[in-house]
Amino acid sequence: MNYLAPFDSHAGPGLRRRFSAMLALALSLWIAGNVPARGDEANPGNLPVVPAETNTPELRVADPGTAITNLVPDATDAATPAADSTDTNSPAPAPEPGMLPTPDVVAAVTNKPLDHSREFQIQLDLARQQRREKTPSLAVMTLVSLLQTNAPAELKRPALFELALAAQDDNQLLKAQQVFSQYLHNYPEDASVPEVLLRQGLLYRQMGVTTLAISKFYAVMSTALKLKLNNIDYYKKLVLQAQVEIADTYYLEGKYLEASDFFGRLLRTEAPELNKTQVQFKLIRSLASLTNEAETVAKAQVFLEHYPDCVEIPEVRFILASSLKKLGHNPESMKQVLLLLQSQQENVRKNPETWIYWQRRAGNEIANQLYKEGDYLNALEIYLSLADLDKSATWQLPVWYQTALIYEQLQQWPKATETYTRITDRRKELTAADTSPSLASLLEMAKWRRDYIDWMEKARATNQGFQRTVAYEPPPAPAK
Repeated sequence: MNYLAPFDSHAGPGLRRRFSAMLALALSLWIAGNVPARGDEANPGNLPVVPAETNTPELRVADPGTAITNLVPDATDAATPAADSTDTNSPAPAPEPGMLPTPDVVAAVTNKPLDHSREFQIQLDLARQQRREKTPSLAVMTLVSLLQTNAPAELKRPALFELALAAQDDNQLLKAQQVFSQYLHNYPEDASVPEVLLRQGLLYRQMGVTTLAISKFYAVMSTALKLKLNNIDYYKKLVLQAQVEIADTYYLEGKYLEASDFFGRLLRTEAPELNKTQVQFKLIRSLASLTNEAETVAKAQVFLEHYPDCVEIPEVRFILASSLKKLGHNPESMKQVLLLLQSQQENVRKNPETWIYWQRRAGNEIANQLYKEGDYLNALEIYLSLADLDKSATWQLPVWYQTALIYEQLQQWPKATETYTRITDRRKELTAADTSPSLASLLEMAKWRRDYIDWMEKARATNQGFQRTVAYEPPPAPAK
């Protein structure tokens, strides 16, 4: 039996409308009977069941036509504006970025753009601290990380400069040069360009590329003249430093003629920042290396007069004594050596290693030259002063040996024998570590020469007795 026959197309329109309404009502009642009430929904098997006493806020589902304006629990409702009850069925706008409330997780933030400049400055300060703490490799990593961010240009410029310094501290000289070159490329009109060029020159000199070093030092002077700089005094100092570094580069390279020329020019300037003591000292060294003895003597005497408390005094006095000796002024040379050996103990205590070194060197060299020239008395005076510098056996025994040889040359055999005996008697003071091969040989030679002098003295006494016997003629016998 066809139940739908009364509702075919030939049925009237009013009957069809009543049937459709009834069908819709039945369908709605059937669906409502199969959907659980609010709060009785079945829990999916793969999600944990949250206990009823949990502190997790309840997520309320809005009724149809109501905007989603608040997901905060009841405890916070007082602080949140209530939903507009007059709202229409139009959907609510989505929250702006950073405005979605997340209670008990993070604090609500505003839509104000984040300012990272403070963070970048902290990163730059950290890198500087790492450099000061002698951890340049960490500073390099920090600065590279900073330069890869969107930090502002006013922070990237000092960061790039610091990166070059950190690479230099880490002994990555080539990398430091590359960073400095990039700095000059990025900031060609920056006020720090002359200083960067000066640092590049110093790096090139350290790397042994002296030609490029000198060119960078000259570039410091030309750049400082081109740039419109405010702190003129600072850039005058940079130019003066560049001139000093040019002279020093020639000096370290062994080009003493060029070095002496530049040092002489510097001394003629009136710059109060110039360290004239060091410049004049290096000029004296350069002139001595050029064997310009007359000018060396003149400059050394001026230095001793103007800088009597300078730490370079012992070396300058040695240079003066050597130059005087080469000029044939032996008495003046010996006077300078004795002044050096007899320096007040206060001066020696200020820089003992330097003073002891130059006292020993000056005494040995000048005394040995005098000995070779046959000036035994002056050589003996210096050797006796040398022996008083140090009371240790390792120092005194070789000096005493030289004095004994001089006594032999002066034919003062008793003093020579006495000195050789003093040498051999101190053998017991020497340890195995102290007894070098040369010192052991010296002890054997002292013993041999003492024995030889004893034998020679006995032979001479025997010979003299024999000669007296031969020379003696008995008186003739009386005639019988």
